[in-house]
Amino acid sequence: MRLPWTVLAVCLLSAIACQSVPEPTAEQQLQALVDAAVADNELIYGVALHVDSPSVGLDWEGAAGDADPGAGTPMTADRPVRIASNTKTFIAAAVLRLWEEGRLDLDDPIVMRLSADHTQMLRDDGYDPQAITVRHLLTHTSGIFDHTGPSVYVDSILADPMHRWTRTEQLTGTVEWGDPHGSPGEIYTYCDTGYVLLGEVVERAAERPMAEAVRDLVGFSDLGMGSTWWEILEPPPAEVPDRAHQFLEDLDVYAFDPSYDLYGGGGVASTVGDLARFWRGLFSSGVYEDPGTLETMLTTIEGTRALDDASARALPPGAYRMGVWSVEVEGLETYRHSGFWGTLATYVPDLDLVVTVTVNQNQCGTLMDDLVREAIRVVRDM
Repeated sequence: MRLPWTVLAVCLLSAIACQSVPEPTAEQQLQALVDAAVADNELIYGVALHVDSPSVGLDWEGAAGDADPGAGTPMTADRPVRIASNTKTFIAAAVLRLWEEGRLDLDDPIVMRLSADHTQMLRDDGYDPQAITVRHLLTHTSGIFDHTGPSVYVDSILADPMHRWTRTEQLTGTVEWGDPHGSPGEIYTYCDTGYVLLGEVVERAAERPMAEAVRDLVGFSDLGMGSTWWEILEPPPAEVPDRAHQFLEDLDVYAFDPSYDLYGGGGVASTVGDLARFWRGLFSSGVYEDPGTLETMLTTIEGTRALDDASARALPPGAYRMGVWSVEVEGLETYRHSGFWGTLATYVPDLDLVVTVTVNQNQCGTLMDDLVREAIRVVRDM
């Protein structure tokens, strides 16, 4: 019989403690947690974790398991992964940088910021591009139907994994597969399509390709993010290890064309270290010129309601801000974002703590939450 991974972690820590008089270090505790997470979960092949808390002098990363189970390639913390919806935080930061520079306003109607063809597609499906604003897209309160929600989208990807999707094709799915959810600002519902449109907003406002614009606006180079790139849109950085394989249960999606998740809702490949450096920059004046911009990022549109048929797992209205959401963990306020393929970034203001984790399996949300919770406890005990 296999022990629960948290019990196994305690056993490992006890074994470490019994080998010598000193208590296990924070680094040893974190590595034991990562080791146990892989050992006790048959579907999880590899885990990487980065924990950064300057207030206690901790900056650690580690990994366990395999990056490529078929080849037996070990998982390492410097192994990139597709971070999927964690990309939304990059897009939101780029939009807010453009706002800082006066190149757009958050209350601009999207009719001012999108191509005529795309605004007409929305208008023909019953949307009012004059009423929907950039702010609505950032906070998932636009009322736009999410093209990634219906099974037809996933079925299309699985049927032809190498199809090269376009932004217009994804918007076509929005208007063909569903209807508007309500008036702008009325309903909160998570919407990849909104961030696909924000990718276009960035591109047109910056007057250059989205990948190049986001890279410069966010400051990848200044933040030391040398292992982060937009797939297809940019070449991978030199001397960066090959991406880890990522899984949908037992399906290896490594070779799937990344365009199904490319244009702002996802599209970035990165490491736990680079993702941590980005989040550290967000919350320590490394990204924004004006400290007040972060305050704006952490606000939301009040007075919205959930969809009538919202999933029990959906965030409550008001939790999602602009590219991040707020949730209490261990009695502490945290800000975070996750990605479909098993990535999670979390910032804990009271501890000045950044925790980033990747688990190369889609079915792992609870495990990622547990690793963040345990990392918080380790830092609190230092």
